Amino acid sequence: MSTPVEVARGVWRIADTCAVYLVVDPAVPEGERDAVAIDFGAGLALEHLTELGIRRITDVLMTHHHRDQAQGLPLAASHGARIHVPPVERELFDRVDEMWDSRQLDNDYNLRQDRFSLLEPVPVDAVVPEYRTMDVAGVTLRVLPTPGHTIGSVSYLLDRDDARIAFSGDLIYAPGKVWSLAATQWSYTQNEGPAMTVLSARILIAEGVTRLAPSHGEVMEDAAGALDALARTMQEYVDSRRSYPWDLQARLDDPFVALTPHLLLNRTSMSCSYVLLSETGEALIIDYGYDMTTGLAPGQERAARRPWLASLPALRRDYGVMRITVALPTHYHDDHIAGMPLLREMEGTELWIPENVAPVMADPWREDLPCQWYDPIPADRVLTLGEPVHWNEYTITPHPQPGHTLYAVAYELEVDELTVVFTGDQQEGLGGRDGRRDIMNYQYRNLFRLGDYGQSAALYRRLAPGLLASGHWEPRWVDDAYLDYLAESAELVDALHQRLLPLEDVAIGPDGQAARLLPYRRRARIDDELEYTVEVRNPLPHRAVARLRPVLPIGWRSSQPEVELELDPREEAAVQFIVTPSTGGRRRRVAVDVTIGDLRLGQHAEALVEVDEP
Repeated sequence: MSTPVEVARGVWRIADTCAVYLVVDPAVPEGERDAVAIDFGAGLALEHLTELGIRRITDVLMTHHHRDQAQGLPLAASHGARIHVPPVERELFDRVDEMWDSRQLDNDYNLRQDRFSLLEPVPVDAVVPEYRTMDVAGVTLRVLPTPGHTIGSVSYLLDRDDARIAFSGDLIYAPGKVWSLAATQWSYTQNEGPAMTVLSARILIAEGVTRLAPSHGEVMEDAAGALDALARTMQEYVDSRRSYPWDLQARLDDPFVALTPHLLLNRTSMSCSYVLLSETGEALIIDYGYDMTTGLAPGQERAARRPWLASLPALRRDYGVMRITVALPTHYHDDHIAGMPLLREMEGTELWIPENVAPVMADPWREDLPCQWYDPIPADRVLTLGEPVHWNEYTITPHPQPGHTLYAVAYELEVDELTVVFTGDQQEGLGGRDGRRDIMNYQYRNLFRLGDYGQSAALYRRLAPGLLASGHWEPRWVDDAYLDYLAESAELVDALHQRLLPLEDVAIGPDGQAARLLPYRRRARIDDELEYTVEVRNPLPHRAVARLRPVLPIGWRSSQPEVELELDPREEAAVQFIVTPSTGGRRRRVAVDVTIGDLRLGQHAEALVEVDEP
């Protein structure tokens, strides 16, 4: 059994399947000390408590989810320790069985090492508070996101005596070296992990870290030198795999482009994020998804998505921003809102959400929509469509803008004597470069309807903006020719759909849905009474009877075996029924069989229920 090594006063390093660090309050006498463990390895730390004068380990803080860090966590739980994990990776601890059940294996382009996770779930007491301090076992630690080795990795910063120690997980092994390059490769041909490693190393340098305590490798006394060597070498690695150099330091130093003196574009975010500057020193952000991104890794699970706040130091330093008071989403897609909860937690930012977007963000399980964030994001203020709202010296008006998605808005405001309209992802294009055209960015699961793009084209003409600020592409300076082009494109989109779909006979519409079952997802227990709503539309050109029959797992009960209602042409209606589950299981399916007149659509709409076993 290896001997613990004291690497700082009250900090011991124990060699296990990874280096485990036990940290105590050194002011507490031996025999009365409680300890916090950073990572846990196979659990060997438990065998050293007596010799170190430690009563117990009260808390375990994980830097990331890999099995060499975590395989002993069942022993920690039995010991009575609370387990704290990175927020991005929680599901790879307490719901890791779902990853094993659902992880794609055939024709797999996802290279993330999520299969180097625990074999079975462990209980998690809490996620660690990123960008904030936490007090455990009499020890104060600051939690900092440091992606690179994994997407969700964090480092823990401890100020002790004259040192600022970073327990950095597997971000760095030795000066200029990492424990694993394979772990940093998240997708088949891209460089997200290595680029994130450069950014994380630079961020730790800026934090004034003086000593590094890695999960693999020896403690490094010259933290800045070690991290700088890593950032430089990894930058060379990134550039060797790209067709042009990528100045990652410049992304940290200068993430914003000034469109006007008081309107900034974040050039480093996944979707375009805009910052409106007030003379008060406050800022308002329009859309805030994945800040300082190096790309999106494959997979839609939470562990593949990293919100963070890497651009904010530059906003404060270069533009004198004291506080971000408000954030506005153009629509609910994760690349436009993922970072908003973190803004609210860290900045006290209020989320002002338009009335057509707020319900979707507050309840992402209600509808079967793509690109939703994992958790509910409630509004601090719900904005009425078409009504101006005031923020400091600015007036902002949200306008309905269906098209890319049904639940989207365009924001109108005047800044620096320029009318700007923020359009989200409504159009896709290169701003007319190379003779290429902007195209209408519609997706059917987003509930696109005919006429949507004509409506937005008419809106832009009425507002007469000087600038259209889009969600992923260069801002577009607007003239009459461009407004004409948008109107013509809208007519073309509608005409093509009218030619391709049998709308005169069966007007189901582009999204292919004559009926929807809501909520689409929910969690329940056996014998719960679950209320469902069927929204149905008569697509026929004549009055017809709609017959709706619930289709349930064997043994489940419905309040009504069938519902009939008479609908005029194109009329919409909603009916409710109660379902009572009698058996448990994951993603149990409920459906509704739909017949409208002579049109038999079959089991046209479904919903999913997670039913907990008793």
